Amino acid sequence: MNTYTFKDGSQKDLLNFSGTVPVKYGNSYNIPIQLWILDSHPFAPPICFLKPTANMGIAVGKHVDAHGRIYLPYLQNWSHPKSTVIGLIKEMIAKFEEELPLYSLSSSDAARQSELLSYIAKITEGETDMKSRSKIGGKNEGCFNKITVVGAGDLGIACVLAVAAKGVADKVILLDLSEGAAKGGTMDLEIFALPNVEISRDFSASADSKVVVVTVNSLGNAQTYLDVIQSNVDLFKGIIPAISHYSQNAVLLVASHPVEVMTYVTWKLSAFPKSRVIGVGANLDSERFQYILTNLLKAEVLAKDAWVIGEQGEDKVSSWTSYNLAANQTEGMAARNSRQKVANRAMEVLKGKGQRSWSVGLSVADLTDSILKDRRKVHSISTLAKGCCNINSEVFLSLPCILGTKGVLEMAKLEEDPLVQEKLQSSAGSIHDLQQQLKL
Repeated sequence: MNTYTFKDGSQKDLLNFSGTVPVKYGNSYNIPIQLWILDSHPFAPPICFLKPTANMGIAVGKHVDAHGRIYLPYLQNWSHPKSTVIGLIKEMIAKFEEELPLYSLSSSDAARQSELLSYIAKITEGETDMKSRSKIGGKNEGCFNKITVVGAGDLGIACVLAVAAKGVADKVILLDLSEGAAKGGTMDLEIFALPNVEISRDFSASADSKVVVVTVNSLGNAQTYLDVIQSNVDLFKGIIPAISHYSQNAVLLVASHPVEVMTYVTWKLSAFPKSRVIGVGANLDSERFQYILTNLLKAEVLAKDAWVIGEQGEDKVSSWTSYNLAANQTEGMAARNSRQKVANRAMEVLKGKGQRSWSVGLSVADLTDSILKDRRKVHSISTLAKGCCNINSEVFLSLPCILGTKGVLEMAKLEEDPLVQEKLQSSAGSIHDLQQQLKL
């Protein structure tokens, strides 16, 4: 066991292997390496470094960077249970035999390289490279807004395009976890090379993201709805621990289906605080709902505090965060009934609107903008609903929340409505029952 220091400065005792792997490159060489085994093993891959001695130089190449960090297809495609440490070492040997990662330094070269080697040694022993960069006068990236989108399907690409178009981030990473070579939309992104957009298959490319958007959905051959969700859960087991490791201060924004369950799964697998794990929820529906009230039904006053909340799909419900009803009880009841009629008409119009990838992508860009720019704007997003509306189980439902750089800053107070509370409790019960059948 040894102490590893992550990029944000936090430390953890991890299982640590140091040794050599035999490589034939003309002659036989013993290449010194170091492996750090994460708590989330075997679902997440080890962190791998070269451990050069004082008379060795690092041959930077496609599998090794200047700090000695090792990158391999086996690590990028790590998937439990087929991936193992033994399999990793076998591929490491094979790749190093194609391109030797170290070379011998002369004594004078070794002297000139001592400072660099010292720096590399600190990283392989767990020193944060953020601290090391500051010591050598590197750029302070504290204000650098980086977003990672996990999944290169239609939804993932739509999110990248929407975020790029809105100019929300300084850097957007599209993490493509699909098998085989880039194809379809991912290939087109590479061809037309959007500024500040990078495509990668390596989890480490997501490091230090402020927001990580999860869009992946399993495309397995499951027969039942429960099997489909369990397939998604199994997929998340190999993804969430890895992205959480590389971006420990990020807000995780889930757009995968079903969003309430997968946001709960993300929260459990990441061990992040509830404020920094949210789902896209009913943000798109709420924005549309308010637009319909204002522009189609000319009820702008009502739209300001109107929200779609609860469970995505047919069980969503309209609600209000505040409304100045008349002081007189009879007038108040009439105003409430009038308001509800307008809301019902708006909900009927809303039913005809589908949720295409590009529209969800626009909603994701809207949410990331509020988070990165600390706008403290209210959005209806999937958040932990325990304690709200007499809900006692750990379930995520869409509720109006104020968003900022730390995720959910505060939950907006809903107007008390017994019918709304009953619907929320019903949704919470069915979601909780489903979650109890999943294998986390």
